[in-house]
Amino acid sequence: MKRLLYISLFFLLFSNCEDVIDVDLNTAEPKLVIEASINYFKNTTGNEQSIKLSLSAPFFDETIPPANGATIQISDTSGNIFNFIEENNTGIYNNNTFMPIIDEVYTLVINYEGETYTATETLTSVVPIDYVEQNNEGGFSGEDIELKAYYNDPLGIENYYFFEFISDIPVVPTLSVYDDTFTDGNEIFGFYTEEDLEPGDIVTIRNYGVSSQFYDFMFILLQQGGDSGGGPFETQPATIRGNCINTTNPDNFPFGYFRLSEVDELIYTVE
Repeated sequence: MKRLLYISLFFLLFSNCEDVIDVDLNTAEPKLVIEASINYFKNTTGNEQSIKLSLSAPFFDETIPPANGATIQISDTSGNIFNFIEENNTGIYNNNTFMPIIDEVYTLVINYEGETYTATETLTSVVPIDYVEQNNEGGFSGEDIELKAYYNDPLGIENYYFFEFISDIPVVPTLSVYDDTFTDGNEIFGFYTEEDLEPGDIVTIRNYGVSSQFYDFMFILLQQGGDSGGGPFETQPATIRGNCINTTNPDNFPFGYFRLSEVDELIYTVE
């Protein structure tokens, strides 16, 4: 009888210890978030481009507010100016007259709520993806599908690559960056694996040519956001700043990056 009483008291004690914990997080003034990725896909004119502006929001907010009413333009060294016009208060600004030129230097200027943001980058070329190799015995289980997208790195030139793998199954796209420090002039590959991939699934593979500055930015960003980013008791990572600068009020720096890339795209059907 005593044993039953002790057990009853044990479950009564712990069943009453379920309390809702409200986490009081620090808040900060919203910052401008700049998603200015100019992508020049091979065998296209590259005239149609978009830039997205939004505002940073508290951690538990379910919506991301757009940054409306900005004026955006990109100019090149020849004096051409490309204005980006907002579409229906979405925070997405479009241009359909952009002229992409490999190795051309472009300057982005954004005016938002009385402050000016600028960035300068070069449109970087990329080599084509030659072929894809599939391995059906990958991963720790030996049952995962692995894809390798091969390309030939040019000899004697510093090259930096940004790979994006997008599958038609409901998973987050896989992003990775590569440099040719130890593979200059060799055939190398971008790597992708996803345990839920099955024959018939379609994977869109994109290889972007990027600058060394963007490579460094994205490498740190992926390290902080990936599995190696540390546990809940690790020191908080530092804020990663892109190449966009607030020239009016430097302390109110934006998030995001201004990137211009030639892109090679290959659509692969899993066998």
